[in-house]
Amino acid sequence: MRRNRRVKILATLGPASSEEAMIRKLHEAGADVFRINMSHTDHDTMRELVRRIRSVELAVGRPIGILADLQGPKLRVGKFKDGAVTLALGQDFTLDDNPEEGDETRVFLPHPEILEAVQAGHRLLIDDGRLQLLVLETDSKHIRCQVVAGDKISNRKGVSLPDTLLSSGALTEKDRKDLDAVLAVGDVDWVALSFIQRPEDLAEARKISRGRVALMSKIEKPQAVERLDEIIELSDAIMVARGDLGVELPLEMVPSIQKRITRAARKAGKPVVVATQMLESMITAPVPTRAEVSDVSVAVYEGADAIMLSAESAAGNYPVEAVATMNRIAEQIEQDPLYSGIILAQRSEPEATGADAVSLAARQMAETLNVAVIVTYTATGTTGLRTARERPMTPILALSPVLSTARRLSLCWGLHCVVTEDAYDLDAMIDTACRIAVEEGYARAGERVIITAGVPLRIPGSTNMLRIAHIGSDGLSAV
Repeated sequence: MRRNRRVKILATLGPASSEEAMIRKLHEAGADVFRINMSHTDHDTMRELVRRIRSVELAVGRPIGILADLQGPKLRVGKFKDGAVTLALGQDFTLDDNPEEGDETRVFLPHPEILEAVQAGHRLLIDDGRLQLLVLETDSKHIRCQVVAGDKISNRKGVSLPDTLLSSGALTEKDRKDLDAVLAVGDVDWVALSFIQRPEDLAEARKISRGRVALMSKIEKPQAVERLDEIIELSDAIMVARGDLGVELPLEMVPSIQKRITRAARKAGKPVVVATQMLESMITAPVPTRAEVSDVSVAVYEGADAIMLSAESAAGNYPVEAVATMNRIAEQIEQDPLYSGIILAQRSEPEATGADAVSLAARQMAETLNVAVIVTYTATGTTGLRTARERPMTPILALSPVLSTARRLSLCWGLHCVVTEDAYDLDAMIDTACRIAVEEGYARAGERVIITAGVPLRIPGSTNMLRIAHIGSDGLSAV
């Protein structure tokens, strides 16, 4: 199954899309990677979803990526005597460590780390910003605030802290248990870390996972934006989580931050996913709004590696239609004559490594010679990532002897991944590359392909070889 687009589609599974038949329909409609949201998924359900995805993978004969998204710290207020209260603009309202039910003057805040970290002048946003409080004074037991916007608060509403750096890490006890369960399955490729604030927040997850999964940092807090480059350096991939970004930052800033994050990740050669509310109206409607179509197109024009569906595919009335619609939008944008120029304008200078030099040369030669496809051998995935970083307009065929590598790379821009046996010598490698290029529909007899790999073979390391090969009438390399 060959996609007619370079950007990948990440679809969230849920009540509307948990059956194996539906997962296959979503894959056939365009989903390349499936997301399991651990905020709403218990361990038994997670294991069953993974089994069903792998069953579909076996049936279609193509690597499929799986992302487990950890919940992260959920900060919430306590309960009220009557379930909710109405506040007056400008009044005082206190959040404290008293577990008794709240009223119009105070409410319990079961998070001592907030009581310790918040300072006068900081903002507290309740219920996705519907209630905004300004901190007047604080100590280790209470936070006295002034109501500056909104007037209602009810039981267990979420608390956002756009100005406060919490001392606690990104992993909660629930996250640790979920991560252990994900690692025990052994068939999950990516783990997304929620509410990352600083690069140090990745340390614990990295230590626990020990390379068994790739780590994706979700950028959804102002503190993470401030240390973006450091977080990207320590992450395997990045997600632009626009939902919470739009709560903790002014909405008008989110588009520019999305571009900043996308371009920084592209420069570093790390996959970047744009997520949240991309086709939100398709939860209940069979077609999206014009604004949503434009929103998806912006991410595609920016060269994002993947675009994500959340509730649209997990709980909506039209999960298959949502994936198919996103697929059509992406295909159409990439056929736009302006697309290649926009992608070209955003390319970064290569880093001073052999792999980058070879990947740059492969892209330039492919476009100059108008070859059919770039074939890259990649055992660890590094070569595939560096080739994708160049954003060539020539298709990229990533061959790997390692199934887990092919699955991880299914998230990456432009990479069509095929699992193949490792080559035993250079001639066999060239023949295999030519044969698979023909079998996968990327080349025909008489056309040329470019092949990149590392020599000596079967030793993971930097790419250091580039070869132009001609396809013979038998589908192998012509002498």
